[in-house]
Amino acid sequence: MPGTSRLVIVANRLPVTRVADGGQSSWRRSPGGLVAALEPILQRRGGAWIGWTGSSAPAPEPFVKDGIRIRPIGMSESEVQGYYSGLCNRTIWPLFHDAIRSPQIEHRWWEPFVSVNARFAEATAKEARKQDVVWVHDFHLPLAPAMVRSLRPGARIGFFLHIPFPAPELFRWLPWREALLRGMLGADLVGMQTIDDAENFVRVCLRLGLAERSEEGLLFEGREVLVGAYPISIDTGAFEGHGQSERTLKSAARLRERMSSRRTILLGVDRLDYTKGIEARLRAFEMLLRSRAMSAKECVLVQIAVPSREHLPDYAQTRTQVEQAVGRINGEFAEPGLIPVHYFRRSFLPEALAAYYRAADVMLVTPLRDGMNLVAKEYVAVRTDEGGALVLSEFAGASRELTQAHLINPHDVESMAGVMLAATREGAAEARSRMSAMRDVVRRHDVYRWADEFLRMLQS
Repeated sequence: MPGTSRLVIVANRLPVTRVADGGQSSWRRSPGGLVAALEPILQRRGGAWIGWTGSSAPAPEPFVKDGIRIRPIGMSESEVQGYYSGLCNRTIWPLFHDAIRSPQIEHRWWEPFVSVNARFAEATAKEARKQDVVWVHDFHLPLAPAMVRSLRPGARIGFFLHIPFPAPELFRWLPWREALLRGMLGADLVGMQTIDDAENFVRVCLRLGLAERSEEGLLFEGREVLVGAYPISIDTGAFEGHGQSERTLKSAARLRERMSSRRTILLGVDRLDYTKGIEARLRAFEMLLRSRAMSAKECVLVQIAVPSREHLPDYAQTRTQVEQAVGRINGEFAEPGLIPVHYFRRSFLPEALAAYYRAADVMLVTPLRDGMNLVAKEYVAVRTDEGGALVLSEFAGASRELTQAHLINPHDVESMAGVMLAATREGAAEARSRMSAMRDVVRRHDVYRWADEFLRMLQS
């Protein structure tokens, strides 16, 4: 692990969630790969995690949990609406995902967005000592790196964007485009998921005349800002452990039995988000049923849709479209005792998901646009038996690494249906060869290596 300086993580959400138990509230570790990767690093070298509590209630005082100093950030309800529900989720999110849904431009959201970014920066300045390393995460906090630099000039500052960075032609839609870029350029290292994302960032900075190209990034206000691709990964060992556990194997066997063991199981696991392409995937499956290339006797599609941002109109509309498609398919193609689509609108713990991954013959990861998509890597890691097939969108960052997947264009529904069918009929030897190659990728490059490579470059 590079260096001995402390690490200060700055992210929209904390690594812990407040839970009520018997009238008493406590903080419980949040699930997720980012927490899993950074928690041991923070424990080893010391530091803090700065993030929002997730509510408009007053933020509690800083505290220590599992050896990590936690500094909660509070927001008023109007700030939540302007910063989070507004500019983050209705402007930046759709724009950075290639404007799949039209981004809303509301100038009233800008002031709370700046205010919240400044609050994160001020909290960071209170936590960070002179030579500490500050790592700012994701699209919620693009202004924070420059703000932190103005308050703590000696700190090493990294910024990592977990979602795609759009082409310059799209990014320039933003009225606040220069402010966002200047904020990100306040970092010493700007990390993206893919080379394409990194190049888009460099191109728009050059096109707007904010910086000059350097050997490893950009020259900005007398400093070199390193820019590179650092594709995030998963805790591969943990998912392999889930995949090999007796409990998972028994659960997977029960799942197959309940769905009729001879049926081919296709699986989708996604947040209920319009970027994930769930409705297009269902239309592709419907096309296969209608053409009689598949039937409810032969196959079943299990769709796990995790509720997400449903208070926003675009997300409510996505839920309606998906559930109407499920109802239409089941109404037309169900046979006695056999439903073609099993739909679950809820979240599952990683251990429970592992059973579905082991049971599934074909994993469908078909987003219209995605920074990485860790579900694809989770499926591959769980398949220690080297069984199963992965159908993967070429517009997911994971497709740059998992090149042995069955790659599809999710905007071409007819072609996607054909690839889904081919994946169900692939020979066992070819399927094992593909899965073995993909498993080598996720074993070599797990989330710990991702964090280590980023921090080494930041401190080089």
